[in-house]
Amino acid sequence: MAIIDVKMPQMGESIAEGTITKWYKKIGEKIGKDETLLEISTDKVDSEIPSPAAGTLVEILVEEQKTVPVHTIIARINNNDAASVNTPAPQSQPKVDEVKTSSSNQNFATVKLNLDKQKETSGDKFFSPLVLNIAKEEGVSVSELENIVGTGSQGRVTKNDIINFSEQKKKGLTPKTDSSQKSEVVKMDNMRKLIAEHMVRSVHTSAHVGSVTEADVTSIVNYREKNKSDFEKREGFKLTLTPFFLLVVAKSLKDFPYLNSSIEGDSILLHKEINIGIAVALESGLIVPVIKNSESKNITDFAKSGNDLATRARSKKLLPTDVQGGTFTVTNPGIFGNLYGFPIINQPQVAILGIGAVKKRPVIINDEIKIRSMVYISMSYDHRIIDGALGGKFLQRVVEYLENFNTTQSV
Repeated sequence: MAIIDVKMPQMGESIAEGTITKWYKKIGEKIGKDETLLEISTDKVDSEIPSPAAGTLVEILVEEQKTVPVHTIIARINNNDAASVNTPAPQSQPKVDEVKTSSSNQNFATVKLNLDKQKETSGDKFFSPLVLNIAKEEGVSVSELENIVGTGSQGRVTKNDIINFSEQKKKGLTPKTDSSQKSEVVKMDNMRKLIAEHMVRSVHTSAHVGSVTEADVTSIVNYREKNKSDFEKREGFKLTLTPFFLLVVAKSLKDFPYLNSSIEGDSILLHKEINIGIAVALESGLIVPVIKNSESKNITDFAKSGNDLATRARSKKLLPTDVQGGTFTVTNPGIFGNLYGFPIINQPQVAILGIGAVKKRPVIINDEIKIRSMVYISMSYDHRIIDGALGGKFLQRVVEYLENFNTTQSV
């Protein structure tokens, strides 16, 4: 029998650890080479990890939501085609048996210890032997145990849940339970925790200030409408308005290099390359892949790069290098129908631009009412180095480029 060790991969030179967010296979299940085995999360990206070999998953050494250093052995695969699906459990695991546990005050329910997952049941809930032992030692009754809000998989009570409950009880506090059913406790996943940390750090780091302007993008909307069919036939994906905004932002950053900078101590770093991050909304949060060397790209380049990064972000195929090195960020609350928003700066950058929904509105042109495609553009910027005058001038330059877009060029 050939056993293959599955190790926590290193998703980049700066990545030292990873968190297992999901196992796609259970012990005893077959898996093909390069078939998705698990999903991991790092401080840079979430990624689906393929199996290094075909065979049967015989051991899972690291549970979901656990964080371990890179190169740690996290599972083992038997790549012998004749391997039985019902691979015997390691000797360190208990055999199938029925066990009764009890305390001086309460009798805990009969439990079964399974080969791959140890479960103890009381009523409709399952508890691990560890949780039951802690409950016994801490004098937590069955009724209390059944009402603890579990943060584990499918609401299961974890070791931390029972310890926190016990500590709150000792302090005379009323621990959170399911009995009231007035609130649902949802544990943050790794991405949401990282987003929370990054946003709080940004607010504490930068002196945020915001400005809003509006632009008439009728000519761009008409240009896109005229060219979108040929573009999609040629490139294989739809032409959106986003590449036009990215092109204009890149041109404006050339004109105002302080917007393409960062702060290091009491020095300002003016970046020679313009690397624009594009915020991509995912089911579990937000990620910002980066379009490198944006100063040298045209509409088609931005469209291709943006489509590639967004597609790989949603399929969890991004690499750490895809989200590193950004010097300015563009986010698009307009895709949700919002007129504008005030985003938080993506550290260590000094500004982030928000694109609102493009809507037809009546506007006055030469004392006449016209129907035009209008968009609000907002920007949050770091007042430590960018004051209102500079921020306002940059936004108006973006407006000028949008309203004077060369519609005679090819796309």
